[in-house]
Amino acid sequence: MHAPKQSHMEAALRVLRYLKNKPCLGILMSSKSEMKLTTYCDSDWATCPMSRKSLTGFCVKLGDSLVSWKTKKLATTSRFSVEAKYRAMASATCETIWILGLLKDLNVKGPEPVSLFCDNKTALHIIANPTYHERTKYIEIDCHLIREKVRYHIVKTEYIQTQEQPVDLLTKALGKAQHQYLLHKLGVLNICNTSSLRGSVENKD
Repeated sequence: MHAPKQSHMEAALRVLRYLKNKPCLGILMSSKSEMKLTTYCDSDWATCPMSRKSLTGFCVKLGDSLVSWKTKKLATTSRFSVEAKYRAMASATCETIWILGLLKDLNVKGPEPVSLFCDNKTALHIIANPTYHERTKYIEIDCHLIREKVRYHIVKTEYIQTQEQPVDLLTKALGKAQHQYLLHKLGVLNICNTSSLRGSVENKD
């Protein structure tokens, strides 16, 4: 905002054109969804061209319905891509714990552990490896947090292929086909189209 450019205006107009052409997109909170939490996390390492700070994000689904999501640029610069991924996993884990506590207050018992999906195998290996090395000394607190929740069977980490990672919507610029695919995967539907809603409910049945 302090140094606007023409490219910023063009990006803003592009967003407005998208919103104008998609006024009916919404999230369907289905009454028939199973009470199962699923969490996805991802990061775009050193994405900021000015500061080289990374962009991290996560989303949480309850059954087939999206209930929580967030994108944030890290306050510090990550030296390694796995560091940015791990910080995204830590944020997603904290959000998952909060939602589990909220469900407990509502007397809703969801199955545990909650699946935490990440598309970075190195980050997943760090969780399974109790030995710290150069790439983990900057994120030891996050390592302890996630390992503790895995050990107590609150969350379980799983690998997901990059093309199936829905958080890419929040952290990366995507092509039209991949964008539409991930929107559908997140459960974002055209709420003005009753046939699409009916089809979604029938698919859950």
